[in-house]
Amino acid sequence: MALKTASVLAFERKLDPSDALFSSGRWADRTNAGSWQPVAVREKSVRGTISNRLKAKDQDPVKLDAKIQNPNLQTVDLATLASDADTLRVGFTLRVLSGTGTPSACNNSEYHTRLLEVVRGYVQEHRFTELAHRYASNLANGRFLWRNRIGAENVEVQVAHLVDGVPTQSWAFNALELELRNFKIPASAEPGLKELAELISEGLEGKRHVLLSVTAFVRLGDGQEVFPSQELILDKGTSKKSKTLYAVSGVAGMHSQKLGNAVRTIDTWHAKQEEYGPIAVDPYGSITTLGTACRNPKLKQDFYSLLDNWLVKNQKPEVDQQHFVIATLVRGGVFGATDKA
Repeated sequence: MALKTASVLAFERKLDPSDALFSSGRWADRTNAGSWQPVAVREKSVRGTISNRLKAKDQDPVKLDAKIQNPNLQTVDLATLASDADTLRVGFTLRVLSGTGTPSACNNSEYHTRLLEVVRGYVQEHRFTELAHRYASNLANGRFLWRNRIGAENVEVQVAHLVDGVPTQSWAFNALELELRNFKIPASAEPGLKELAELISEGLEGKRHVLLSVTAFVRLGDGQEVFPSQELILDKGTSKKSKTLYAVSGVAGMHSQKLGNAVRTIDTWHAKQEEYGPIAVDPYGSITTLGTACRNPKLKQDFYSLLDNWLVKNQKPEVDQQHFVIATLVRGGVFGATDKA
């Protein structure tokens, strides 16, 4: 009897970041924890102009002049460094969990057994060496800073392995030496990056308990604007604010989901790699900001096609696509099949 995909199939994520909090200080005070002050989120009212694309009927000069006489008033959230601070500090923790490939829910015992067998075979052959190297690179290169990394004069990322709350190993990386379009290791970062990658690999294998403290220092300039996560407000109610920034007890921060997206931006095995470079691991290789999917099911390069061929049809994918499948299991999600047409 042919093996059927479980209709209930779910996996928990194995890279679990906290939210990140922002603080500001001087670049020279990176080792002085007491000198850093939280970055607050505050409101600002601005008077803008009408700049949206006009309908054909509104392009008449008289009508345009009438529209421009009405200012575009906005209230927005804003976060900046202190006027005497030139550096942003972003800090969060990252848990690395074992049990990749072990579903948190699965209603098919035969499929469960086959899944564990396949993942075990992958780990025996490849360990998590390639994936861990890429995860470590995304910590070292500061990809998780997103817009805050752009145009920075200096970026230093410090990573520490915490045991009983105390750093036992630590590494410091010049993030701007590492590229974002590939995962090549510069000579200056090679020893530390290999050690960090090995630690992450051991955490995924369950050989060690791995909790990482990640702190980035971004030299931007005195009083410069910084960019926390922006909240998606589905029901604005009476609020007229056009931009709401994420804050924890008034301190600017970044969502754990956004950090996790940056850490798992390791998929260079998709068909559009030359055009887009690394993308976040996703079943269909979705890039929501561009409205495109890099892993079209018609090409059988999406997660579901690869997983079903591997488990059900016993057709082992190429090594690169094996990495992608396992990385998707590390990401976690709900992947059950449906009987509906």
